[in-house]
Amino acid sequence: MYMKITAVLVAAALLGACSTPEPPPPPPPPPPPAATSYMVFFDWDRSNLSPQALTTIQQAAGTWKARRAVRITATGHTDTSGPESYNMALSLRRANAVKDALMREGVPATSIDAIGVGESRPLVPTGDGVREPQNRRVEIVVGGGGTVVSTVFADPRSYCKALSDKWREFRTSQLDTPEAAAISKCEAGNYQEGIPTLENSLIANKIPLPAPGYRWPGRPIGPS
Repeated sequence: MYMKITAVLVAAALLGACSTPEPPPPPPPPPPPAATSYMVFFDWDRSNLSPQALTTIQQAAGTWKARRAVRITATGHTDTSGPESYNMALSLRRANAVKDALMREGVPATSIDAIGVGESRPLVPTGDGVREPQNRRVEIVVGGGGTVVSTVFADPRSYCKALSDKWREFRTSQLDTPEAAAISKCEAGNYQEGIPTLENSLIANKIPLPAPGYRWPGRPIGPS
């Protein structure tokens, strides 16, 4: 009798051991933070950094310090004036100027990639030989592996449309207003007059701009 009871107990223990659920798998690692981009601009045929550019670079360095284990890519660009070979070298000088400034802000050289692409990727498409200020730039991307959160839109047309859509979403009047006129200017391709009016109206009404904290083309919000 004793042997039968022992056998039953052993069998029950074995059955209980076999039915123990496996521990759940560990949760997946959190996704990497989205890359953040900044943009600085240059005078014609120059690679020196303006005070505004240095402020933007400080912001980029601050983003890197908050994340640490990420890379920074500084991509230099030029407008279409001048020979292509010269512009390629100029774009790299601009990228290296940004890299040097990032290093002075505490970002190690081993975390920074400086690239020059010359006139091949204009922010504002132009013909050859055009001195377009918005194309003389360095794009600074902090991090990777995710969607880039850019401080500016790819071109004034898309940015002006985003401003117009924002205003249409929040406006309370259907009357003819300066904003309505600015939207018409944007739709007609007159971005230089349309963009500032819409930006000022959104800021005055405490509505976030499409690129939060920045005016076109990548200027921190400040006096108009």
